[in-house]
Amino acid sequence: MSRNFLIILIAMLAIFAIGAGYLYYQERQSGIDIEINEHGVTIDGN
Repeated sequence: MSRNFLIILIAMLAIFAIGAGYLYYQERQSGIDIEINEHGVTIDGN
């Protein structure tokens, strides 16, 4: 394998790891969801 290919592969793996970490972080966030629809107001505390 060439050196450039290895650098590209490592960069792609790093981008994937950062993306997966960000999605995991967003999933773990707690907060309050407020929804307003035809049934009224719903407040969901996570």
